Amino acid sequence: MAAWHEQDRFWETMPMFRKHHWEVASEEVDSLIALLGIESGASVLDLCCGVGRHSLELARRGFRVTGVDRTDAYLRTARTKATTEGLDLALIQEDMRAFVQPEYFDAAINLYTSFGYFEELADDHHVAGNLFSSLKPGGRLVMEMMGKEVLARIFQPRDWQELPDGTLFLQERQVNQDWTWMKNRWILIRDGETSEYAVGHRIYDGAGLRALLLDAGFESVNLCGSLDGQPYDTGARRLVAVATKAAR
Repeated sequence: MAAWHEQDRFWETMPMFRKHHWEVASEEVDSLIALLGIESGASVLDLCCGVGRHSLELARRGFRVTGVDRTDAYLRTARTKATTEGLDLALIQEDMRAFVQPEYFDAAINLYTSFGYFEELADDHHVAGNLFSSLKPGGRLVMEMMGKEVLARIFQPRDWQELPDGTLFLQERQVNQDWTWMKNRWILIRDGETSEYAVGHRIYDGAGLRALLLDAGFESVNLCGSLDGQPYDTGARRLVAVATKAAR
């Protein structure tokens, strides 16, 4: 059986992008522009763009955006919204391990814990190398995920939510491999039908993510505790890495 992240049904079934996620996209893009230090007209790669929340908002502001995702249903959603609004952006269906456009982008983003899905650590290094290669000299990358330090502070072995349409979403979590891997059991109960998936991903701490990006070739990596730039300390809400490629 294909890994969970390679199953279209998983992405099409699970409630990954809800109303709140769309509502905060504009504010998050404000923060991304500040972290990346870019101006309208710059070329931006949104790797694992999902339904295009940030790609669309960046395009509205005049950036030249390329959104890449492996899930066709997500790209169709983004493409429909772009067409409706008359926005010009490129949307490409591709695995993050395969996509690279050497020295093409001024900036790149990878958000919402869209990294570390693969059991082989070499795959993470390969993706980081693709991001580095795809940036022009002097370009910047912003990666945003749930960091180990934050997760350890807020960890709950299980919880459940009732979504606005009455769907029940249940999650069980188990930390494995010396706090480097998270095993999740996700259960969705909708209209009397149950869908269940085993979801796993690598857990990065701040030092580990910085080391991976430096190893990929980035000149410097600064860590933040949120997209608005707060320190990565005991009050951090997320792990945000801002990596800079050396200018020639």
